[in-house]
Amino acid sequence: MAMMKSVWIVLLCLFVIAEADQGGFDVRHHLSTVTRYSLSKEVSQNLIEGSTIPSECTPIHLNLVARHGTRSPTKKRLRELENLSSRLKELVRDAEASDKVPGWLGKWISPWQGKVKGGELIRQGEEELYQLGIRVRERFPTLFEEDYHPDVYTIRATQIPRASASAVAFGMGLFSEKGDLGPGRNRAFAVTSENRASDTKLRFFECCQNYKSYRKAKGPAVDKLKEPVLDEITASVAKRHGLNFTKQDVSSLWFLCKQEASLLNVTNQSCELFTPSEVALLEWADDLEVFMLKGYGNSLNYKMGVPLLEDVLHSMEEAIKAREDKLPAGSYEKARLRFAHAETIVPFSCLLGLFLDGSEYEKIQKEKPLELPPQPPKTRDFKGSTMAPFGGNNMLVLYSCPAASSPNYFVQVLHNELPIALPGCDGKDFCPLEDFKAKVVTPHLKHPFDNLCNANLDDPKQSLWSWFSGSSQKAEL
Repeated sequence: MAMMKSVWIVLLCLFVIAEADQGGFDVRHHLSTVTRYSLSKEVSQNLIEGSTIPSECTPIHLNLVARHGTRSPTKKRLRELENLSSRLKELVRDAEASDKVPGWLGKWISPWQGKVKGGELIRQGEEELYQLGIRVRERFPTLFEEDYHPDVYTIRATQIPRASASAVAFGMGLFSEKGDLGPGRNRAFAVTSENRASDTKLRFFECCQNYKSYRKAKGPAVDKLKEPVLDEITASVAKRHGLNFTKQDVSSLWFLCKQEASLLNVTNQSCELFTPSEVALLEWADDLEVFMLKGYGNSLNYKMGVPLLEDVLHSMEEAIKAREDKLPAGSYEKARLRFAHAETIVPFSCLLGLFLDGSEYEKIQKEKPLELPPQPPKTRDFKGSTMAPFGGNNMLVLYSCPAASSPNYFVQVLHNELPIALPGCDGKDFCPLEDFKAKVVTPHLKHPFDNLCNANLDDPKQSLWSWFSGSSQKAEL
């Protein structure tokens, strides 16, 4: 196992060296959770050689938890970009050394000028999910050979339009040429949503009052951790381009860089204001915020996602029961497909222990804090660009193996369609179901969602407060 991991590390290093040799630093690989799905897969981390699954083993059920595809800037961010346009003109007008000022800067107009609504799935995002649907069907043909029925292929999305639109795009790919509608022989299919105020499986972050309080209280601390990086980069960028940039200016320009590079494939304007090392630091600052407010930085961030984990396990157990009861084909569920947000996929990945080594995994099982992701140039495993890019996903495939073998059922975990090491299963991607239940699921079931999220944490009798506030002490350093 160690040898295989070393091989993949060497391959990744060769990719990085080749990119450097070609003068090919590509900012699009460094956009944290704004990274496009196809580009994220080019630099996937924690790669392992997938387990050799015995030919006698067959997939009997698939769970998918996916983030929506590439979307436009939100309404709030659209206003920020409109304000940036005016601010840049003001800075260029007041510049003392105009020869340092990039020519485009004073004439820049937001590509989204005049747009009053945002956050919707864009065409690239539709394509990402459509193609994912096609690939999933091609990879698991026996799972998708049944005639469509909403109880056989359950598709769920949050009430946010970009998530439900992603579910539709995925379904159009998954069921393409399976119907009689139009030249693509499409077919209709159902996408269900639960009220966003009570959706504890896909929008638990909105249903968990204690998490919302934690996030609000922790925001200033996260900003303080990022501040030295922004101070340093602001000074460098201002000096290099002869403009009196503030930290807010640099923050807005970095946001613009991410939008231009990801949505428009433009990397020669705002992104060129920053050096590769500055991009790496800005990416780290974004990842730090994801770590602290969505990921391993606090146990509450992912423990509140347990209803989703329980739903995944329950669907597997139902599939096994249907198989062992010899129910007729078409009478039981074969896939449960979910479409949500980065705030869903990151905690779910943390519940699975992805991107951790064995000792770190033991810490989260014991509800102990993890170290913050190291700052560049040091390397790190926790990266938003690979954990939750646009369209990022986790698939858990349940396999049935011959009765003569023991155990009979296995779970394979794929992250962004690639095998990934599960620390709870000795670093393998193909895990006996009983081990998955005992080592991955059960340790997270100590605290019911209601106790975790709605307990009165101001009550000194509530020991839960010391549990989750204490879990982030090391991350605050």
